[in-house]
Amino acid sequence: MTAEEPADRDDDSDPATELELDAVYDAIDAVGRPHLTATEFSRKTDLTPDEARAELEHLADDGDIERQDVSEVESVWYPTDIAEVTDRERVVLFPDRREVVVEHPEQFTRAQLSQFARLQDTNRSGGYVYELREEDIWAAPHESLDDLLTTMRDVLGERSPHLEEWVTSQWERARKFRLKTHEDGYVVLEADSDDLMGNVARPKLDDDHLRAPISDSESWVNEDATAEIKRTLYEAGYPVRDDRDLETGDAIEMDLRLRLRDYQQDWVERFTEQGSGVFVGPPGSGKTVAAMGAMAAVGGETLILVPSRELATQWHDELVRHTSLTDDDIGEYHGGEKSIRPVTIATYRTAGMDRHRKLFDQRKWGLIVFDEVHHVPSPIHRRSADLQTKHRLGLTATPTRESDDEEEIFTLIGPPIGTDWGKLFDEGYVAEPEVEIRLVPWGNETEQSEYSSTSGHDRRQAAASNTGKIDEIRYALAENPAAKALVFIEYLDQGEAISEAIDAPFISGETPHARREKLFDEFRRGELNTLVVSRVGDEGIDLPDAELALVASGLGGSRRQGAQRAGRTMRPAGDARMVILATRGTTEEDFVRRQMRHLASKGIRVTETEAEAVEPPEVEE
Repeated sequence: MTAEEPADRDDDSDPATELELDAVYDAIDAVGRPHLTATEFSRKTDLTPDEARAELEHLADDGDIERQDVSEVESVWYPTDIAEVTDRERVVLFPDRREVVVEHPEQFTRAQLSQFARLQDTNRSGGYVYELREEDIWAAPHESLDDLLTTMRDVLGERSPHLEEWVTSQWERARKFRLKTHEDGYVVLEADSDDLMGNVARPKLDDDHLRAPISDSESWVNEDATAEIKRTLYEAGYPVRDDRDLETGDAIEMDLRLRLRDYQQDWVERFTEQGSGVFVGPPGSGKTVAAMGAMAAVGGETLILVPSRELATQWHDELVRHTSLTDDDIGEYHGGEKSIRPVTIATYRTAGMDRHRKLFDQRKWGLIVFDEVHHVPSPIHRRSADLQTKHRLGLTATPTRESDDEEEIFTLIGPPIGTDWGKLFDEGYVAEPEVEIRLVPWGNETEQSEYSSTSGHDRRQAAASNTGKIDEIRYALAENPAAKALVFIEYLDQGEAISEAIDAPFISGETPHARREKLFDEFRRGELNTLVVSRVGDEGIDLPDAELALVASGLGGSRRQGAQRAGRTMRPAGDARMVILATRGTTEEDFVRRQMRHLASKGIRVTETEAEAVEPPEVEE
């Protein structure tokens, strides 16, 4: 078409016009923003600049696009239905920076990106920024480099030789060192080359780690120092594969009384093939059941490490309910009980104490299960990673740690094993939560003044404890009168105030163990519809069918905490909703948005609204 051709054609009867408009859409996708100049349109097509300008003018005459004069040099053009264009997914790769910018990504795209990149930033207009780091490639859940590159090309829509060369180098780097068992029974560190052993391993590891050289590429290892060797070489940029032949311990007879889901069976098979790993999946995806499948597959004495006594009791009950194990087969070792049996459940804290440690060291464990494995890098829990076992299995919804040392989890325990969250949502195994951030005004001017006059932790606590949130909690509960609801708080005074205001029990670390269990049981049975919960409800405690999670405070502290609290609503059936309250105009706003990025990276859509409550809505009796 030329500029002299008539412009009064019927678009519905002329497919050529549709093709021309599609060319505009394609060019917009290529430039990565919802508008373009005639020169840019020319570059993305076979048209000269004059022909491109004539095409754009014709489409403008037909009402398909609009023109905006933004400078004296050149106008910009954009589709009339700009909202549709703005909402379209666009993936833009910056290979030199190893960054991927995605506008309005689909759930599947976010799930794919999470396999080899880390979400760094989001904005209100739907933009996501991902970064590819060394540790993301080292821990990528793929069996081969080809599988990883295929996933990358699929989501990026293009091949980047520069980026793929870097990814290949990192993939190979993660396979330069391995621990193995010598035929005479001792442990050997093997390097891919003499140079790596001589210039990397031996200078960084001392006599406490390496007892003596065996060859130019092999060294005899102090078996008690294997965890420290892994950490040291990881920090030097070389993950270590652990291929040791470890003892399984005494055999145990254990059968599973339920059928694993297909993805759980896949987890177990991948774990048994690798010998170690971390099951990473959303709350409600059945990581505990999958771990029982791994226990049955290993068939050796098992130690299960948990962060709390409540979780130990829960594990005990689940093992009796879902396996052939009896109470006589299962021991618990913590502040309330101390017995070691073929299957023993212990708290991290107790297992790490010097006076108890020898009991665990003397046992030959076939498997150690590290529940809520994100605790392992912390100093008080790290000693548990040195316990001798043939197989190590971690469980977590998210390994994210605010200290950014989550890579130690995969170094000390094993590589991640998981299924895309989006796939579990789509197949109905887990309910995708509806996550909403609500910005709440101050309850009164005095509180706002106190916030302005403080700094640091006091300022954060002032924003978190805003009494205006109480009205919003009442409103949200009235919106969902039949829902089982959990109200999460960070500060005890706030928890007590909310508990009194909404007439619901408050559970904190100060609540006696017996009363805590009684209230949790009543909530499970439906005798209580609402609980106010401090951090004791963040991890492991089984609170099924909690359709509504209201976060009054606390998400300024941890990305992981956000996933855990959202996870209280992520169950196989029913609606799942999470409402996060943040005081408008404070640092709490930024904290909350930042801590929700992890959920967004897993394919969960997070929205933001203004608070609804001025007065709570009327609820008919």
